[in-house]
Amino acid sequence: MPLRFRTILFDLDGTLVDHFAAIHRSHSHTMVRLGLPAPTLARVRAAVGGGLENALAQLVGPARVAEALPIYRAYWDATLLDDVVLLPGARELLAALRARGVRTAVLTNKLGSSARLICEHLAIAPLLDAVVGAADTAWLKPAPALTRHVLAQLAADAAASPEPVERANDTLLVGDSPYDVQTAHQAGLPCWCVTTGTHTAEQLRAAGADAVYANLNEIAGVLASD
Repeated sequence: MPLRFRTILFDLDGTLVDHFAAIHRSHSHTMVRLGLPAPTLARVRAAVGGGLENALAQLVGPARVAEALPIYRAYWDATLLDDVVLLPGARELLAALRARGVRTAVLTNKLGSSARLICEHLAIAPLLDAVVGAADTAWLKPAPALTRHVLAQLAADAAASPEPVERANDTLLVGDSPYDVQTAHQAGLPCWCVTTGTHTAEQLRAAGADAVYANLNEIAGVLASD
């Protein structure tokens, strides 16, 4: 039987994969090279989600982003596949959606080439119809132009409707941060969030998430009951 959603967009970090150990290590390496104290994992988790430049601006200061970028990128390119793992239920959910004919894509502010390499490394690329990230277009989340670009790539229809969003659209965005909520709502889509990433259930509800779940297994259970 068809699901209520024919297309589901997923954030990557904190939603499908846990990559925070590598991200924290790369930011620590960069800041120490700049003569700054290494950040805590909590500080890095709070800074990510809006793209690398935005995270670096919060961690090293806006004036040092240009200096930090090449240091971070060189270290990241050499170590990005270290310590990256799928979050529980990710592979099973993507496989179940594929079996039911649902189109799926990753929509991330991580560098697109890195995101695709990670999806291939974790063997979920065959379960995705597209993986789009930073530098693939002129936009970053939450720009609605980025979401429209991905939906056009998937031939999905996210047109506006007089009906409420949760009934009108056949496209869902699943993420873990207020950036994802903004991304979805600015494109007229509902957003379901998981608390496996950067924010708590309370923070996600305050940001306007349409639903909040502990993990992907809970989402799989809801979708399986459709």
